[in-house]
Amino acid sequence: MNILFTGLMGIASTLMLEREDGTLHRARAIPHGAIGYFLGKLISQALLCLVTFTVVLALSMILFDGFALHRANSLLTLSWVLPLGIVAMLPIGVVLGSALRHPRQLSFVSLLLMCLTAVSGVFYPLSLQSPMLQLIGQAFPLYWLGLGVRGAMLPDAFAADELGESWRLLETAGVLSLWAVVGSALAVYVLRKSSRRAVGSRMKESSP
Repeated sequence: MNILFTGLMGIASTLMLEREDGTLHRARAIPHGAIGYFLGKLISQALLCLVTFTVVLALSMILFDGFALHRANSLLTLSWVLPLGIVAMLPIGVVLGSALRHPRQLSFVSLLLMCLTAVSGVFYPLSLQSPMLQLIGQAFPLYWLGLGVRGAMLPDAFAADELGESWRLLETAGVLSLWAVVGSALAVYVLRKSSRRAVGSRMKESSP
């Protein structure tokens, strides 16, 4: 949830503001233009998500029992699932921030993301939902990110509640990698389009 709303929605709202105040337009002057701007935003927001996650995890390990991070492969799994999941999620925020025309539209997007959370196995097992909702949930990276984090942090007995009664780490790596590659390419393309549109709007405003 932190990655979804702090990361994804955070980068979307920031991008909308920087498009309006001309920052996105000036980003065309930096090396590699939209790609450089995208990588800078991705890295800074990813670091913020990782730091926040680490703080919450440390407090949770003190306050609650049941985490399985003592296993040899737990931290190893978490070390690749979390960064890969963040890279898979954040480009969606970039696309939303580039495509939306008005900040008020973010409230509607937040509602859609809450609906997506409900069918992504974040609060209760996806196996308890209808086959159609299971397909919808598995089509988005949020489900796979949650599945990978649960696979790293929870005892193996909890896998019985998941689809296929396993953590499906290989499928998690594949789906998140696909979303990261396709999402990043789409984000750079949409950023370039948004930057050109911002330039065109400013030229119209400055013309007599």
